[in-house]
Amino acid sequence: MGEASYPAASLAAYTTAVAVTVVAILSQYFVPQLLPALRPVYAGLVPDLLVVYGIPILAFLALVGRGPLRNYVARTPRAAVEGLRWYGAMSVLGLVSAVVIVAVLNAIDPAAVAQLSKLSPPLVAAESDPWFWVGFSFVIGLIEETIFRGWVFGYWLDRDPAHWVLHAVWTSALFASVHLYYGSTYGIASSVAFAELFFAGLGFAFAVRYSRGNLLIVGLLHGAHDSLSFSTLVWKPWGADLYYLLILAGAIVFLIVYLQDRPRETPMIPWEPGPPAGATPPGTNPAIVWPPPPQGYDRPPLPSPPPPLGPPPPMG
Repeated sequence: MGEASYPAASLAAYTTAVAVTVVAILSQYFVPQLLPALRPVYAGLVPDLLVVYGIPILAFLALVGRGPLRNYVARTPRAAVEGLRWYGAMSVLGLVSAVVIVAVLNAIDPAAVAQLSKLSPPLVAAESDPWFWVGFSFVIGLIEETIFRGWVFGYWLDRDPAHWVLHAVWTSALFASVHLYYGSTYGIASSVAFAELFFAGLGFAFAVRYSRGNLLIVGLLHGAHDSLSFSTLVWKPWGADLYYLLILAGAIVFLIVYLQDRPRETPMIPWEPGPPAGATPPGTNPAIVWPPPPQGYDRPPLPSPPPPLGPPPPMG
């Protein structure tokens, strides 16, 4: 897609769309309990998706527009590198934070850590048809990245690009916080899941920024992340291995790009003796006599510094 210019939506319109999105996603946690008549809506896959994702998409289209999505598939080859490297780097940070949190919880409340042995709610829901979710994860990944990295975060890439890191942080925290089912399942140990969700969202936000708006790659990476999680239901020994292999591949790409992009010092040139006194160096004008080197040196003297480009200083 091109770089067409779109008018930025007002902050009020954007805030309304974000609020509608949060309410629509969180409605699945409280509406069935408050309004039993609506339970069938949330019990069915298609009606639930229409509420949880359909309402936010309509809200953003109506209030914000397609501007933040204009580079959805732009620069895809470069976006693949950016997506892999930031997904890998931030996922490693997420795993490190998870290890630290588990160590702290184990010292404070070992019983809380034991809660992590439970299957997550999405995996429980997918047990009846895991292969469907292995494939459908890519659809969900593209939808969630369109909403959160496309509109929620992408809006600020246009409106406030100088502070994009700040917006990447708070939008990633928002992304993690709407996954309330982890809190109800793991209690205080859900901080492990929320930390990993936060860093994954942060990696996707960095990838979108450095690819200048490409959402296709982060959507596919999001889908691959979830798909490999669901694959553990059918490939118990391999699913987790493939998941960590994807993170490792991303981390390697991050290191390669970092080593290529970092500033390099000017290499030292090996010293070679200059020509003998009175000799004409190769490639020079033979009409110019090569000056003899100073006493104690075997090389020609360094040239004098060039004169200043400005006017001479006034005489006193």
